Amino acid sequence: MKANDNRGVDADAAAGTFDLGQFLPYRLSVATSLVSKLFARHFAERFELTIAEWRILAVLGRVGTCSPTTVGEAAAMDKVKVSRATATMVDKGLLRQSADPNDGRGRLLRLTRKGTALHGRAVPVAQALEAAIAEGMTRAEWGALDKTLVLLIEHVGTIEGPGGAVPA
Repeated sequence: MKANDNRGVDADAAAGTFDLGQFLPYRLSVATSLVSKLFARHFAERFELTIAEWRILAVLGRVGTCSPTTVGEAAAMDKVKVSRATATMVDKGLLRQSADPNDGRGRLLRLTRKGTALHGRAVPVAQALEAAIAEGMTRAEWGALDKTLVLLIEHVGTIEGPGGAVPA
């Protein structure tokens, strides 16, 4: 579905009809915030994990050993957040860092036994929370949401042209 083209519309008139509550980026942000807070509370209480730590745990639990850059890309996290969370996880004994034999300056991350055990306990909680969220929708609605999110993510990735410029 294509959005209406507002070029040529009086800016003052358009601004007067703007409803933040109907603005997709705002609604996505609210939904994300609510879901993140739900997960953050459960993971902090049960496992003493932040959301960033949970994402790293989930990525490494799936792929095994990889670089912090790969973790960041897979978890949609910036380098600073990955660095801080991995440092905390190393201190907690959940991760082990080693030198990357293919890159003298690079590091590789992997779960320790303690991290692997925590991953095994945390995944069912994450799945249960996701199921609880899904209970608010029919199976068809949940499937449509999943497909729509995939399409949205793919499409938004194509909007910015070279150099990050939004096409006119």
